Amino acid sequence: MTVDGPARADTSATLLPEDAVPAPLPRIPWYRQALRYPGHAPLTVAVVIGIWVLGACTGSLWNGPSAVLAAHVGAGIDPLAHGVWWGLLTSAFWCQGLDSYILSTGMIIALLPIAERRIGSGRTAALAALVQVVGSLLGLGVVWVLDHVADGRWADQLVASVTVGPGTAVVGTTLAVSAGMAALWRRRLRLGLVIAIVVFALYSGLLGDVLRLTAGLFGLALGFVVLWRRGGMTMSRAPSRPESRVLVALIVAASALGPLIAAWAQTRVGPLSVLRFVFAAPAPDPGTVSQICDAARAIGEVRGLRECSELTARLRFTGLGAGLMSIMPVLLLLVAAEGLRRGRRAAWRMALGLNLGLAALGLLIASSPMEQRVIVGAVAGGTRLHAFALIALPLLQPLAVAVLLICSRRLFDLRAPVGTYRGLIRLALATFVLLSVVYVVGGLLVAGDYEPRPGLAELLADLPLRFVPPGFLSGVPPAFLPTSVVTTALHDWTGTLFWLVVALAGLRAYTRNRLRAAEPDVARVHELITAGAGGSLQYMATWSGHTYWFAPDDAAAVAYRVVAGVALTTGGPVGPASAVPGAVAGFAKHCREQGWTPCFYSVDSRVVDAVRPLGWGAVQVAEETLLPLADLAFTGKKWQDVRTALNKAAKAGITAEWTTFRGAPLAVSEQIREISEEWVADKGLPEMGFTLGGLDEIDDDEVRLLVAIDEERSVHGVTSWLPVHRDGEIVGWTLDFMRRRSDDAAFRGVMEFLIASAALTCKEEGAEFLSLSGAPLARLDRGDPVAGLQKLLDAIGRRLEPVYGFRSLLAFKAKFQPVYRPLYLAYPDPATLPAIGNAVGRAYLPQLKPAQAAALARAVLR
Repeated sequence: MTVDGPARADTSATLLPEDAVPAPLPRIPWYRQALRYPGHAPLTVAVVIGIWVLGACTGSLWNGPSAVLAAHVGAGIDPLAHGVWWGLLTSAFWCQGLDSYILSTGMIIALLPIAERRIGSGRTAALAALVQVVGSLLGLGVVWVLDHVADGRWADQLVASVTVGPGTAVVGTTLAVSAGMAALWRRRLRLGLVIAIVVFALYSGLLGDVLRLTAGLFGLALGFVVLWRRGGMTMSRAPSRPESRVLVALIVAASALGPLIAAWAQTRVGPLSVLRFVFAAPAPDPGTVSQICDAARAIGEVRGLRECSELTARLRFTGLGAGLMSIMPVLLLLVAAEGLRRGRRAAWRMALGLNLGLAALGLLIASSPMEQRVIVGAVAGGTRLHAFALIALPLLQPLAVAVLLICSRRLFDLRAPVGTYRGLIRLALATFVLLSVVYVVGGLLVAGDYEPRPGLAELLADLPLRFVPPGFLSGVPPAFLPTSVVTTALHDWTGTLFWLVVALAGLRAYTRNRLRAAEPDVARVHELITAGAGGSLQYMATWSGHTYWFAPDDAAAVAYRVVAGVALTTGGPVGPASAVPGAVAGFAKHCREQGWTPCFYSVDSRVVDAVRPLGWGAVQVAEETLLPLADLAFTGKKWQDVRTALNKAAKAGITAEWTTFRGAPLAVSEQIREISEEWVADKGLPEMGFTLGGLDEIDDDEVRLLVAIDEERSVHGVTSWLPVHRDGEIVGWTLDFMRRRSDDAAFRGVMEFLIASAALTCKEEGAEFLSLSGAPLARLDRGDPVAGLQKLLDAIGRRLEPVYGFRSLLAFKAKFQPVYRPLYLAYPDPATLPAIGNAVGRAYLPQLKPAQAAALARAVLR
C-alpha cells in the first residue's frame, strides 16, 4: 500500500531504536564463490581454458588466427563455398585477437553458467553446438541475400569476410534458455542481449555481428517452440511500472551508445554507422583535406575554400577536450537514462529534448551537400540502399526513441525534493558565467596565440560556439584557430567542462531521495502523522499522487486524488481524533465548491460517525486485522501453523533480517525486484495501486523490510512495514508489501514466518500492535442484516477472488488470531455510487489497458 513519497535521510535515525537497527545483510565472500564456480559450471570453465590453450598453440592470441587458418576454421561465404562446412562449428573456438579473447571470456563467464545451471552441462553443450551451426548458417544466408539485393561497401565486406568467435553460440544459447527463466530476468536478459546484438549489427556491421544477431533470434525462436511443445507456454505479461521504466531506460541508453560503437569500430560499415556523425565529429583524412584545399585554392571557389577551412579546423581540434565535447550528447543521454530508470519526470523531458534535437540535426546532416559527400565517400560508395540510409536514418532513429518516450510518458511521474533543480540551475549558471569570463579574458591575454588574432567582439561572438558539440557545427567555419597549448585548452575545454558539470549535477539530482508526493505540503502532512492519534493506515497519505486539503487551523489534513470528478481520499483525515468531524465537514464543503463528488475511502468508524450528521451513507469495503502485542504468545493449538513455520525455517537455515530497500545489498534488492515482477507476471494484470503498495512505495527510509533469507543469501519472501505514530512516538507497524518466491525451491510458510518474526521483534521494541492491513472486498460475517449495496460488493469480491484472492488473504490473516476492524466507504448520495465505483476502479488500476480490462472481465464472468 504505497505511493511515491519524498524520502528524508534525516529521519532514518528514528526508524528503529538504536539497539534494534540491523547490521547490513552479509554477502558470501568472493573467494567462496570462486571456489564453488568450477563445480557449478564445468562447461564454462572448460570452454574458457580450451579457447585460450587453442589460441596459444596456434599463435592466435595476439592478432587472431592467420588468414590460412581462418580459411580452414572460420565461418564465411567463401569457406562455405569451398566445402569448409565444419567452419560453422569450429569458428566458435577461436577469437579475433587479444581484446576479443578478453571480451569473449567475460561474456562466457557471465552468460554460459545461466544455461548450465538450468539445463545441465551436457544439454548446454549440445544446444550451443546447434545454435552455433544453425545461427551461422542463417546469418550467411542473410549475407548472400544482401549481396544480391543491395550494393555498397557493407554487402561487399560481409561477403569477403571470414569470422571466428564464441559469441554466436553463447548469445544464442542464453536467449534459448531464457524462455524458462522468471519473468523479471527473462525480460531483462532478452531485452539487454537483443538490444546489444541489434546495435552491433546495425552500427558496427561486421560479419560476426550479423551471425550473433541471427543466432540470437534463432535461440529465441527455439526456446519459444520447446516451451510451447512442453505445454509451459504462457501469455506474455506486461511488466510492472518500475520494470517498464528500466526497459525504456535500456533502450535510450542503447540509442546513445550505438553511434559510439560505429565511431570506434574498426570498420564502420553497418547500415546505421552514419549516425556516428551525429554524436562524434571524427577527424577527416589529412590527404583528403589536402586535395580539397588544393583544388579549392586552384579555382578560387568560395564554397570549396569554406569547406577547406572547416576540415582544417577538424584536423586541429582532435584533442581530449574536443573528443569529450563530441560525445557530450551521449553522456547526457546516459544521464537521462539513469533518471528514467528512477522514474524521474525531469529525465523524461531531458531525454525527449535530446532526441528531438538529434533528429533535427540528422535532418540537417541529410540536407547538407558537403556532409553527404563526406559520408558517402567514407561509407557507401553506392547509390541505392546506402544512399537511402544516409538520408533517412539520422532522422528516424532518434525520432523513433522520441516516439517511445512520448508513448511511455505516464511511467515517469516522480519528482525530486523541492529545490533540487533550482540548485542545479544556479550551479549551471554560475559555471557558465565563470567559464565564459575565463574564456574571454584569457583569450584577450593570449590573443597573439590565435590565428588570426581575435578582438573582444570576435571572442564574444565565438563564445556560444564553445558550448556546442562539434557535430552540430557543420558548415560553420571557425573565425580563428588556436596555435598554443593555452589557447587550445581554452578552445577545447570551456564547453566541455560546463557540460561535464551539468551532467554530473544532473546525475546527482536524479539519484537524490525523491519525494513521496509532488506537492511540498507532504512535509506538513508528515508532521500531522507523527503527532497524530495512531491511525494505522495514515502513513499512506505520504505516498505520491495525492493532493492535500488542510483545515483552516492546520489541525488536520485530508489526502485525496481527483479521478473522473470524484475526490477520493486515502483513508480518513490525518490529525488528532478531536479534529476529525470538522475536517470531514470542511473537506466536503471544499469539494462542493470545486464541483467534485467527495468520497472517504477505507475509513474507520470515527469517520462514519462524523458523516452521519451530514446525511451520508456508508458501506464496508474492507476488513482490517490488528494483532495486539502486549500479551502475544504463540502457544496453544490455534497457533500451530505459526509455530510450524518458525520451526521449519530454523531447520532450513532461514532467518528473518530487518533492512530497508535502499540499505539492502544489491543482490538482495534485485531478488526483491525479481520476486515482485514474477508476482505481477503471474497475475496477468497490472499491479494494483492506490492503497496497495509496490516497489515504488517500499523505496523509503522510514519503511522497514523484513526479509526471509537462507544461508546462500537467497531471498524467499519479503514484507514491508509502515510506521504508526502517536504523539511523536512509533506505537505500531502496518503490513503493506507482501511477496514470496514461487519456484520449487521456495520455503513454504514464509509469510507466516515473516509476520510471526515481525510480531516478536516489534513486541520486544515496545510496539503496541501490528496492523496486518485491510483485505479489500472481503469482510467478517458478523451476522448483521446485509443491505443491497453490501450484497453487490460481496458478489464482486467473490467474482474477483480467483484473480486477486482478497478473501483468501483475509482467511490467511485469521491464523494470527487478530482483532477485526471494518473499513468503510462513505458517500454523500446513492446516486453518486456509479461514479465513485468507476473512480475507485481507476485509482486501483490506473494503467489498465483495454485488453487487460477484457481479461479481467472474462475472469469475473468465469
